[in-house]
Amino acid sequence: MKIHAEALLFDNDGTLVSSLASVHRCWTRWAEEFGITQEAFERVELHGRPAVEIAADLLPADVVPRALARIEELEVEDVPGGGVQLLPGTTALLDSLPADRWAVVTSATRRLAEARLEAVGIRPKTLVAADDVTRGKPDPEPYLLAARELGVDPVRCVVFEDAPAGLRAGRAAGMSTVALTTTHPVRELDADLVVEDLSALSALVTAAGVEIAVRS
Repeated sequence: MKIHAEALLFDNDGTLVSSLASVHRCWTRWAEEFGITQEAFERVELHGRPAVEIAADLLPADVVPRALARIEELEVEDVPGGGVQLLPGTTALLDSLPADRWAVVTSATRRLAEARLEAVGIRPKTLVAADDVTRGKPDPEPYLLAARELGVDPVRCVVFEDAPAGLRAGRAAGMSTVALTTTHPVRELDADLVVEDLSALSALVTAAGVEIAVRS
């Protein structure tokens, strides 16, 4: 199967990099600091959602701003200690693309996203973070904003995601979707194409755009 596009839009955590251990470490400590019970904490989906939504699900509104500042601090501080690792295929695929043909679209704050990306040597020309939108994934706003910044029609974009919420956002934006099974089983991933990780894919840049194919 091949997918033709003019721009490639990548989620970050679980797609380009993995920081699952860091996320678990930091959010567990955060929950303890704010007196959140384990039962309440385990009911909330952490992956692929903006921190503001998670905090709002668990805490009174007047506590949320302080809680957000604290989780960002914990996660940024955790980056240098091995809090983020490149996933297979990331470097090879990104290196094959022109800088103005791809973007990173993440539910993390800009400060945290830049810290994680810088730690593994990824420097996107275009980055859409939680700070840039009013509605996060699964709303299509983040991906539509990325398409607009790249100057590409949304229907000519392909989204790379590991989380169901992100895939819903991509579909709602009218984009093609590629799912990676790095954090969720295949049965939970509704996408045009499902692969293990980015190492399963190749990108051929042409005058018409980019052709994404599964490696034989």
